Amino acid sequence: MKILCMGGGPAGLYFAISMKLRDPSHQITVLERNKANDTFGWGVVLSDDALGRMQQNDPASTEAIRSHFAYWDDIAVVHDGVRTVSGGHGFAGIGRKQMLVLLQARARELGIDLRFETEFRSAEEYRRDYDLVVGCDGINSLVRSEYAQVFQPDIDTRRCKFVWLGTHQKFDDAFTFIFERTEHGWVWAHVYQFDGDTATFIVETLPETWEKLGFADMSKEESVETCRRIFERHLGGHALMSNAAHLRGSAVWIQFPRVICERWYHENVVLMGDAAATGHFSIGSGSRLAFDSAIALAEYLHSEPTMQRAFERYQEERRVEVLRLQSAARNSLEWFEQVERYLDMEPLQFAYSLLTRSQRISHENLRLRDPEWLGQAEDWFQERAGGRKGRRPMFAPFRLRDMALENRIVVSPMAQYKAVDGCPTDWHFVHYAERAKGGAGLVYTEMTCVSAEGRISPGCPGLYAPEHEAAWTRIVDFTHAETRAKICMQIGHSGRKGSTQLGWQDADRPLAQGNWPLISASAIPWQDGNAVPKAMDRADMDMVRDQFVAATQMAARAGFDMVELHAAHGYLISSFISPLSNRREDDYGGSLENRMRYPLEVFRAMRAVWPEQKPMSVRISANDWVGDEGVTPEEAVEIARMFADAGADIIDVSAGQTSTGARPIYGRMFQTPFSDRIRNEAGLATMAVGNITEADQVNGILLAGRADLVCLARPHLADPYWTLHAAVEAGDEAAAWPLPYLAGRDQALRLRSRAQEAIRA
Repeated sequence: MKILCMGGGPAGLYFAISMKLRDPSHQITVLERNKANDTFGWGVVLSDDALGRMQQNDPASTEAIRSHFAYWDDIAVVHDGVRTVSGGHGFAGIGRKQMLVLLQARARELGIDLRFETEFRSAEEYRRDYDLVVGCDGINSLVRSEYAQVFQPDIDTRRCKFVWLGTHQKFDDAFTFIFERTEHGWVWAHVYQFDGDTATFIVETLPETWEKLGFADMSKEESVETCRRIFERHLGGHALMSNAAHLRGSAVWIQFPRVICERWYHENVVLMGDAAATGHFSIGSGSRLAFDSAIALAEYLHSEPTMQRAFERYQEERRVEVLRLQSAARNSLEWFEQVERYLDMEPLQFAYSLLTRSQRISHENLRLRDPEWLGQAEDWFQERAGGRKGRRPMFAPFRLRDMALENRIVVSPMAQYKAVDGCPTDWHFVHYAERAKGGAGLVYTEMTCVSAEGRISPGCPGLYAPEHEAAWTRIVDFTHAETRAKICMQIGHSGRKGSTQLGWQDADRPLAQGNWPLISASAIPWQDGNAVPKAMDRADMDMVRDQFVAATQMAARAGFDMVELHAAHGYLISSFISPLSNRREDDYGGSLENRMRYPLEVFRAMRAVWPEQKPMSVRISANDWVGDEGVTPEEAVEIARMFADAGADIIDVSAGQTSTGARPIYGRMFQTPFSDRIRNEAGLATMAVGNITEADQVNGILLAGRADLVCLARPHLADPYWTLHAAVEAGDEAAAWPLPYLAGRDQALRLRSRAQEAIRA
């Protein structure tokens, strides 16, 4: 096969090597516009996983690269004058220039034609003369641009400004993050050694700080000197250096472009490396993506029956890995874009937040890496909470007004659709009793409706009749008498999403018969086929407000520890907040202040009749998932502040379910960033919810300061005793089990101990 690689970086060189190793008869040419010894950037980082795959593919080049590695095990975070060090991370670095020299030597050894200082012609021209053309020409790929209509690149230019520098201050003991406060804002550095006397020194800052510091008007030399002054006390008298000789002035500063292409190939042209997809430098995966892609494509070109099928498999399988890494990279770069949110944290918590920012390193993964350091962090969390040292963060106590919780686990509201005429039944008694016995600190009722017309379905419970109050009182009394759990009544009104079938039927669709009239902020149906609600007038608003008040009074008499206003998910109160459902032209529509007027009126009326010593919460949808047309995460911070000013003690942060046009971005803990933002920007207590399934995730959310309480729904449907089982897994003997179940606890702990002994043996 006659092959042309357009680009002589890691991707092009390693693909050429990988192809030659599989078939020496391939005629391979690598074109590179720069000189053989030119490079931009300083060092690169490779993981053990990446090296393992490279070793299997080409032991010779891998061993050559290994022989020039600088190794380190620690990550150091320098923040607020404190250096926090965590071990067990296992990094290896090499100079980019040195790595390219080694790969060039290996390519020549295999008979690959390397042509430097060669300007590219069009890929369209080349592909007529070659069987295969590989576009591996980097982040600003000409090949990708040439076939943009085919490849359909999605390029997202991120906020932060950064510059690649180097220094002879070696930083040879740890991968180091340094955060320095200047008179104009924070500037930080990502620093790591890559050879015997040199370290990469990437300086990064927010664009606002960059502008205020005057970098836009500086020469390259002035920029470098300004960075040196900012980090002077960490450099030991050494200078900072730039090797970007081709750049002038502010062009030395970059904004990272996240690149992903819809399609990776066209005819006999294929993209590779940064040309196809980029990974943010903060997770150090750019070179890994390049090497892994090179190996994969070389393998498929020799294992698949046709080039077309090889390309298809390459795109299918590599895309999954790329998207996984890009997801982690997005989490990481967004953390740095929002870093000023966290800089007031105490140094240990700040370091923990940084280490877990991408979700690739979890709480328990940190325990494997450095159990002593994580133990210190957990003890710090418990001390601040007034808890017991040696326990996981999820078992730290928490207090809202006079309500003291045993731990940070919340059984999230989960509709049961088992009520009869709005009245809870024995099903509800057993359901809530079991979950209260299961060890959670706080148990929520499902959304309980303020009127018959306010129900979602005929199976939804209410709090508008004496028999409802009596049934709920029975559940509350049992919870308080037999468990240590507290219980919260979530109060709501279905609005335009009412009069629908049960959840396991045709959910959100109208009843086959017996429908009731609907009301909402505006006369907009939930979806095609649902009834058009009446736009509420002032009389309707007064009536519904008073219904919320009456329900709150019933909840107080029933003995609930807390009540929550359901102002999320497209139900009545939510319909006023979201501009998707509120098209009013009076004082209750338009601006956020106007859209919040009625929800706040209802909340204040509830707060006025709810006992002063007991807390109240609000559930909000922090993102409508439709961009700027709906509620945005930024706007959600203001919504949360407004409710807090009205007396809310904690914000239950959910998202979506306000529009059928929503396009959520799902994933693990996908709604936690909204809780994080509200907590750390507004300084409010929050609850996180949304695809949180493991104790590992819960502990990470809490210790990183992303929420104060963590809500789990489906895990508690599958296992009412989720919290107690998590305690056993952690070897925690302090969790409060129901007295009749102590023998079960003891057996579970013995079995865990035996399993641990077997693992150690």
